Amino acid sequence: MKKFLTMSRRVGAVLIDLSGTIHVDDAVIPGSIEALKRLRATDIKIKFVTNTTKESKRKLHERLSRIGFDIEKEEIFTSLTAARQLIDKRNLRPYMLIADAAKEEFNDLPSENLNSVLVGLAPEKFDYEHLTAAFKYILEGAPLIAIHKARYYKRSDGLALGPGAFVAGLEYSTGCKAEAVGKPEASFFRSALEDLGCDPSEAVMIGDDARDDVGGAMQTGLHGILVKTGKYRVGDEDLIDPKPSYVAEDFASAVDYIIESFVAKQ
Repeated sequence: MKKFLTMSRRVGAVLIDLSGTIHVDDAVIPGSIEALKRLRATDIKIKFVTNTTKESKRKLHERLSRIGFDIEKEEIFTSLTAARQLIDKRNLRPYMLIADAAKEEFNDLPSENLNSVLVGLAPEKFDYEHLTAAFKYILEGAPLIAIHKARYYKRSDGLALGPGAFVAGLEYSTGCKAEAVGKPEASFFRSALEDLGCDPSEAVMIGDDARDDVGGAMQTGLHGILVKTGKYRVGDEDLIDPKPSYVAEDFASAVDYIIESFVAKQ
């Protein structure tokens, strides 16, 4: 098993991915509920960080509660939250390619004189007419904001194409470069840790995406644990540099490693 090479003696905070790490749709990844309870029994701070854009934070919290997780809404930091912060900061009025279930995060935004394009995971919007409308706004000078650029994600029926392919298509056709706000952007991880008052060197990210979860976190200064659930595919740990600090079979194994290796020795 791989061990941390330069792990801080203290683990002050753990950032936990959601979809693919502790659940897939309405199915709990075995052992995750119990593992979360074990982690909460320590003095380690916890925040759940997700690129999920197919539903609002409120609906996501309701889903997690319904399937058995004891998680407070305030413990969840989403890429939708980061996107809304950017929109408000820059006074943007976006043409939105996002799922209807996520739109409540943006309900109060103006719907006229649109001056930007916002793209999330929106399978029902990724058709020719919607993408062409976005294309025209960008050609007129509207910035392209990608809530995230994931290549694919895990559904109950297997892997599915992520929004990254459609963002890349708009970039290709318009010659513009999208600005991403979710994982693996360093600003996303720093914002999550600011709420916890923890330095990146004393924080760990647990996720199923080698590039966006683990790679992005490690480039920001955190340590990263890759779990072999969700979207994980054999060999993913070799796709990033530096390689994951640790590779675990699942979330429960990741939590056990942190507790046994660091909490028990403090």
